[in-house]
Amino acid sequence: MEWNRSDPSSEPDSSSSDSTTRPRPALKYEVFLSFRGPDVRTTFADSLYHFLVHSKIRTFYDDEELRKGDKIAPSLVQAIQESKIYIPILSQGYASSKWCLEELSLMVESLNRNQGHILLPVFYFVEPRDVRRQERSYYSRAFLQHSRKYDAETTKEWKEALQFVGQLKGWHVTESDRQGAVIDNIFSQVWSHLMGSYKIETDELIGIESRVKEVRDLLDLDGERLKMVGIHGMGGIGKTTISKAVYNEVSSRFERSCFLEDIRETLLKNDGVVTLQNKIISSILRHDSRVGDTSEGIHIIRDKVCKYKVFIVLDDVDERFEFEKILGKLQDYFFGSRFIVTTRDKRVLEFLEGCTLFEAKLMSHNDSFKLFGKHAFRMDDPPEENADLCEEFVKIAAGLPLALKVIGSFLFRKEKRIWREKLEELKERPFSNGVHEILKISYNDLTSTEKEIFLDIACFFIGKSKELPFYMWTDCKFYPESGVNNLIFKSLIKVNESNEFEMHDLIKDLGRAIVQAENIQQPWKRSRIWSNDEALDMLENGQGNDKVEALRIDMGDRDVRKLTEEGFRKLSGVRFLQVRHCNMTGDFSKMLPNTLWLQLRFCRSIPDDVNLKKVAILDLKGSYLRDDWRGWQRAKEGKKLKVVNLEGCSGLVKAPDLSSCRGLEVINVEGCYYMGGELHIGNFKNLKRLSLLGSKISALKGDIGMLQDLTEIDAPNLKEFPAAVPAFPTSLKQLTISTPRFPNLLELKDLEELCLERCAPEIPGDIWLHLTKLKILTVSFFRGKSLLIDSSSHLPSSLNSLALSCCFELETLPNLVNLSNLTQLRLELVLVDEIRGLGELGMLETLQVSSAQNLKSLDGLQNLVLLQQLTVEHCGALEKLPCIANLTKLNTLVIRSCRILFEIQGPDASMGGSSLTRLEISRCPKLANVEGLIQPLQALNTLNLEGFPSIETLLLRLSSFSNMKNLKKLTICDATQLTEMEELDRLESLEWLQMDGCTGIKKLPHLRNLRNLKQLIISGCTSILKLPNLCGLTSLTTLEIKGFTQLSEVTRLERLESLVRLKLIDCGLVVRLPDLSELKNLKVLIIRGCTQLMEITGLESLESLQVLAMSSCESIYELPDLSHLEHLRYLNISGCMQLTQVMGVERLGSLEVLAMSQCKSIIELPDLSALKNMTHLDIRECSQLIGIIGLHKLQCTILGVHDPAFISYWKTHEMYLNM
Repeated sequence: MEWNRSDPSSEPDSSSSDSTTRPRPALKYEVFLSFRGPDVRTTFADSLYHFLVHSKIRTFYDDEELRKGDKIAPSLVQAIQESKIYIPILSQGYASSKWCLEELSLMVESLNRNQGHILLPVFYFVEPRDVRRQERSYYSRAFLQHSRKYDAETTKEWKEALQFVGQLKGWHVTESDRQGAVIDNIFSQVWSHLMGSYKIETDELIGIESRVKEVRDLLDLDGERLKMVGIHGMGGIGKTTISKAVYNEVSSRFERSCFLEDIRETLLKNDGVVTLQNKIISSILRHDSRVGDTSEGIHIIRDKVCKYKVFIVLDDVDERFEFEKILGKLQDYFFGSRFIVTTRDKRVLEFLEGCTLFEAKLMSHNDSFKLFGKHAFRMDDPPEENADLCEEFVKIAAGLPLALKVIGSFLFRKEKRIWREKLEELKERPFSNGVHEILKISYNDLTSTEKEIFLDIACFFIGKSKELPFYMWTDCKFYPESGVNNLIFKSLIKVNESNEFEMHDLIKDLGRAIVQAENIQQPWKRSRIWSNDEALDMLENGQGNDKVEALRIDMGDRDVRKLTEEGFRKLSGVRFLQVRHCNMTGDFSKMLPNTLWLQLRFCRSIPDDVNLKKVAILDLKGSYLRDDWRGWQRAKEGKKLKVVNLEGCSGLVKAPDLSSCRGLEVINVEGCYYMGGELHIGNFKNLKRLSLLGSKISALKGDIGMLQDLTEIDAPNLKEFPAAVPAFPTSLKQLTISTPRFPNLLELKDLEELCLERCAPEIPGDIWLHLTKLKILTVSFFRGKSLLIDSSSHLPSSLNSLALSCCFELETLPNLVNLSNLTQLRLELVLVDEIRGLGELGMLETLQVSSAQNLKSLDGLQNLVLLQQLTVEHCGALEKLPCIANLTKLNTLVIRSCRILFEIQGPDASMGGSSLTRLEISRCPKLANVEGLIQPLQALNTLNLEGFPSIETLLLRLSSFSNMKNLKKLTICDATQLTEMEELDRLESLEWLQMDGCTGIKKLPHLRNLRNLKQLIISGCTSILKLPNLCGLTSLTTLEIKGFTQLSEVTRLERLESLVRLKLIDCGLVVRLPDLSELKNLKVLIIRGCTQLMEITGLESLESLQVLAMSSCESIYELPDLSHLEHLRYLNISGCMQLTQVMGVERLGSLEVLAMSQCKSIIELPDLSALKNMTHLDIRECSQLIGIIGLHKLQCTILGVHDPAFISYWKTHEMYLNM
């Protein structure tokens, strides 16, 4: 459908929408917070809750009413089951609460019930190991009390839940931590999981690989300067395709990203600049934006968007585009940000300061030949007998991808006679006369009704769902099914995965040019009017006539216009009318007699007597209507009415009586918050979709069992439901349903995809015998013991994907022996002890088993010769994996949190190596035998080893690191017995090295050969006395050293010329740092908890520095003059108790945050009145500070502990510290 679930005050294509933001599922809650109130309610939990809610994340917050009585309330159980992310805040008193333990057990049971559901624990002033072991007094005492009240099975379940959660990675909050920083970190994780990944759809990539690489190189992604690349070239040459391909490849490397399409078209609108600003702000800040004017937009972008390292693509700009007017000044953006601008006009880019130009050139002859053949013959290499003709057409298209696609599609399956005719025609009107002549060949070949559909799409429906226009075109007898298919076939349009129309800009321009050519001088005599100016001019001057078929007026929400019946008097031929943000007054009873689609959105007044006799689609979204609107009576006369959209009509208290409109197929009253009572639907024999979300309608009346076409009911507030269950249409191919009864599916012979949730255990007959075409089966929260009626039954052999989750009562899995076509098998929270028939799944490529706590073996795994991905996690009863020697195609092996797994059998060296590219083994405390993995791993590019006894054996015996020529990322954690890694410097391709908790290593090897290393992160390696020589790491951009309790000095950093981030944390014996003056690219310097550090030299020469954080460095008594750090935006010297002054701070014109809490020796600060960009000043516990000169001239927040701005300040604070 065209409408989306959103704020009823906004429309789907309003400024708040964004093409790069994926809509989130309509769960009641997205996050479930569990905590013990007395410990954290008024501090950490309150702050976290308000932070999440402010970002429009639906969060369950503890309700004491649900914690009364002996049993946990059903609504609390439902809240847990329906949440996507669980955040238990494990405080010292958490285990003393029976309710907290019950909630935690339910969370662990429900974990991973659907792909992507996660548990993120917060260890609040408790150690994770104490949560696992429950040996500390505050947990052991709690369980002693519980053992006197509850049975052993219950307390065992609670303990196991704590043990499970204690193994997970989360946040460990201690007294030294900034809680606001932790909260923002949690928010980032939550948002990342909710939004998931997003890829922009691209066209065929024939011949653009090299161009994509060139643009990527020009972006200089490893550099830290701001960079803008402008792609220019004629229309249809592939600029958008290139930018989309680059975006898909690199956007994940940035903190935030945004792809803005159709800028040229957007800027034609009255509020075009504000629309673009809202899209940018919504996408980057991750919440809806409603800026009212351009100056407000610039202010928000400068103050909030520019704080992030962003990647923004600005697609299809023209001479109306002004970067600074829309996005502000380029230099305000955070270092490392990147921009791509595409345009047909190279001159536009010349006005963009610092923009590197890239010309999108025409395709080579060979690539042109391939692309033409792909569309003219549906193959890469045309038949030999057609080669000469193909050459001629390829020459005419002159390397333009769009022309090659369109003319190739036109010629597909045409006789050679037609080929020769069109060739002669094109030679008469050569390419130099304009690409429209080539494109028009396909247009001229359309039937008259196909031309009407094509022009409608070009003028009104690009980016819109195809569903609603189909109703109108059907009534017009345009035959849209065949018409749209032919347009797709001829490459004139596309329909994307969201069922929306897409059309290339050049083809859109062609369509609109054809309409404009109907009458160049008098727009009101054209068939379609989409320009606000032309539409208003026609209506205000009464110039309309019966030639106008479709009309759009959208004033935005800042310029509401009054429209009277006089302007519409002559528009008798209008079949599509779209009016937004207008007031309509007057007598409309005889106006618009042939209108089929009437859309009056966000109108403050709608005439009572609007003519609805022929209307098929009535869309009044967001308009002000009352129950006594007389239009309802006119609607009863509308025998053709099929779609009624009243979304967000908040003035309605009861559902309108539409019982006489027997042809209705779609009813949407979503967001009618005051609408209650009952809705009569029994007369709507053709009803397909019913949405009551957000209304108070509590009952449906009528025989719903007769509604044979009904496929979707969204009605969460229904209290009374008709007894009859609808029978599903037999032609159904895809069905997702949640029902307390198992649906009758016996007649659905064509069903290909079935998703069942919360179905009762009664299976009516052997349904699987009848679903012979079923390919995808997903079952969750099934309450039966078996999916089969008896042991002789089988699932459909046609299945290629099977997923079972949260089927807690399922005793056995169906025997999979007959599923010879299965390629994907996913099992999550299924309590079975074996997977029967696993070894017979010869086509299986992906096997994921998660939280199958009773699973004891994976017998048959060794037979899955085509398996590519194997993930086994949280399988508490699994002791060993079978030999995987035959799995030669296996590229991903992930084993996590299998607490009694002691052996992995794998391929031996005689196989000549492995195809593994990713190997991850973590948190398997009993894994002692990894002999099967001791082998050459030449293809490996990612290796993550964490927390298992044989980690040292595996590392020492992997035939040395010298064989891992392709390894790019290496993570080793908690390898406490590992004492050396001598061949580490042989990993010449390594880009990321992280070591954490390797307490046995006293010395790191030389790393000078790791010339590609970009990230070096070493923490908790407490025995290391000295760092190796790092001078050879010429590519290193990030160096983090944390928790080196024996390290006394850090030397020879001066040659790390690429270094951007340097962090030294909790290295208490370090007295001084080397001269930093040569680190010209250093942007972030964080030194925290280095209590013996006395001086830092060269600080004043770090001309690129933007972040300087030196908190809790108690021995520093003096800093150099900072006045030359002209780019410094953040300065934190909190806890530097010996520091007496901060020289040069008054001249830091870019400074935004100055944090100096607990600087107890500073008596005064210089005049700060020149710091116009200052937003936050933290002077808490500066007991000697007697005054701050110039403070009254600043518009900044001075922070105290209880300041209401405290949490928002920490969001800003942590943004800098985590860079």
